[in-house]
Amino acid sequence: MAKHYDKQFKLDAVQYYHDYKNLGLRGCATNLGISQQTLSRWQKELRETGDIESRGSGNYASDETKEIARLKRELRDAQDALEVLKKAINILGK
Repeated sequence: MAKHYDKQFKLDAVQYYHDYKNLGLRGCATNLGISQQTLSRWQKELRETGDIESRGSGNYASDETKEIARLKRELRDAQDALEVLKKAINILGK
């Protein structure tokens, strides 16, 4: 499964490469624990567009959308737990 890196990590990785060009693309990528192709792609994207796309896991359009989805899951889980507790109280109360 592919790893997902946040935007700040990608920007920091490209900056690391620019700061330590003497290591080369391969050396910097190895130090960062990513592939050479990944670092090269991020560098090219930043150079061509001035930004790096980062949608995170789940292909959310923005960080806010991702946070909303996480909060909805958390709310659903809490509601499910509450229902289980209500049923347990009903059963034990009789």
